[in-house]
Amino acid sequence: MQYILNKIKGDKIIWLVVLLLSVVSLLAVYSSTGTLAYKYQGGNTEYYMIKHFIILVFGLFLMYMAHLVKYTYFSRIFQIALWIAIPLLLLTLFVGLDLNEAKRVLPLPFGLTFQTSDLAKLTLIMYLARMLTKRQEVIKDFRQAFVPIVLPVLIVCFLILPANFSTAAILFTTSLVLMFIGRVSLKHIFSMVGIGVVIMLMMFLIAKSYPNLLPRVDTWISRVESFGDKESEENYQVEQAKIAIAKGGIIGKMPGNSEQRNFLPHPYSDFIFAIIIEEYGLIGGIFVVFLYMILLFRAVKIVTRVPRNFGAFLTIGVAFSLVFQAMINMGVAVNLLPVTGQTLPLISMGGTSVWFTSISIGIILSVSKELDNKPANDGELQAAPA
Repeated sequence: MQYILNKIKGDKIIWLVVLLLSVVSLLAVYSSTGTLAYKYQGGNTEYYMIKHFIILVFGLFLMYMAHLVKYTYFSRIFQIALWIAIPLLLLTLFVGLDLNEAKRVLPLPFGLTFQTSDLAKLTLIMYLARMLTKRQEVIKDFRQAFVPIVLPVLIVCFLILPANFSTAAILFTTSLVLMFIGRVSLKHIFSMVGIGVVIMLMMFLIAKSYPNLLPRVDTWISRVESFGDKESEENYQVEQAKIAIAKGGIIGKMPGNSEQRNFLPHPYSDFIFAIIIEEYGLIGGIFVVFLYMILLFRAVKIVTRVPRNFGAFLTIGVAFSLVFQAMINMGVAVNLLPVTGQTLPLISMGGTSVWFTSISIGIILSVSKELDNKPANDGELQAAPA
């Protein structure tokens, strides 16, 4: 045990949070994929658990490798990756495979798929952290700071929007939070919000005029309408999630005893939190929320040690994005928000989402590792990335 602790660097509490979330993930995915196993794997209920276990282990490996890299190096790596991510997003819109009635993934060999928005999210946050650090001296200037910061945000969010509104909204909100923390003029931030609203209105108008061009817009509208109309037939999955939560009570029905996994669509991804509450009760649900809150709290602790530094912007951007996504997923499961299709980071079954989440947390650990090795006022830590 001591040997392992000596090998891993950075914030040990974040490592513990990740391990606990991984254990919860493995148990929840195994329990919630029973119906899937009987439908596609001839009743082999271990198939999806083993597959997910391999994905999680590889994710932990990616996290470990990422945390070994000095975090300033990521600035250069992802500066190039952003200009790879944008063409990939464009390519996905035209030749991507359908996932939940939208073109979100690119096909890979051996039957694998790649969700390009996962790459785009991380690269855009990295770009913003870099630009906010480099432009601090002119951060209030519209031409020198705001324009080069906001253009990639609008481009990436616009390319993600047709297939995945919720992901685009989370990324847009994360960008606004980063810009606010980075001291960008509030006047410019509000103008960016206005631009976002105008783009959304234009998309709705285009969708109404040419329904086949943007079919997902009708889905967004119907989800919002069904959220307000409790009698809507489209509330089936939400009603099943509420039944699961009600059955869970305080201590739950214990692992493997979920009944609603047989009725909930996507109980292993979008509504996995409802299955967790059904099996582990209110106590289990609070425990999961608590883990995400600890992750955000530890990220804030890192930020307070190096304010307005590349590592600080990077850490808060990544952590806020992950925790914000988790809160939205859990809010949908308990019927506080309309259905979005967002997964629960590090818990829901998935491939690229788990791996990019692991890399993201590895980057946070890389920042905390450098802070542990050097004093907070070290010149190298304060310097903007080249």
